[in-house]
Amino acid sequence: MTAEQIKQYIIGGEWVSITPEVRPSISPSATGVIQPFYLTRVFKYKTGDKFECIVINYADPNGKVPLVKIEIKGHIIFRDEHPITQGAYQVDYVADEAYEVTPLHQGFADAVNKIPSAVFNKWELNVMQDVKDKAFPAFGLTEGQIYVDYDLIYIYNDLFFNGSKNVDGRAFDKPENRPTNLQVPLVRKR
Repeated sequence: MTAEQIKQYIIGGEWVSITPEVRPSISPSATGVIQPFYLTRVFKYKTGDKFECIVINYADPNGKVPLVKIEIKGHIIFRDEHPITQGAYQVDYVADEAYEVTPLHQGFADAVNKIPSAVFNKWELNVMQDVKDKAFPAFGLTEGQIYVDYDLIYIYNDLFFNGSKNVDGRAFDKPENRPTNLQVPLVRKR
């Protein structure tokens, strides 16, 4: 598919994780070992190159203990073809509309409440706060900066692929950190 065909194909669809996914954490253990974290994703694409992404992080690989819900809204920018395979494109997910965080587990709320902040209210279970444009060290966000995820997109046999996270846990926060492998695919919700 061309970039234009992909844009038309994904609009109006809701793309969901098949099962909980595993990713390397950006925070290694005290001994330097990369820790896994688990999540599910839902992507929605709209006209005007807009997207919404809902990520739920879990404490366990089976997705039974939800920790936090993250809802990111913004714009997707298609770039050049990605060298991983023909029909894959470099994309930038620009979180310029919202970056909402909702604790779903008291342990998560307690952990982020230990981080000093004059910007946020006390984190409470099931209460959303928008961290867009704000310093939120738990997610590596800096005050005054709009987060951009430098990713890729590829459609194959009705499967939707983004890039696989870097094995060392580096975020896709710089173009040079853009993924070089495919992540577990999403499927269109019927």
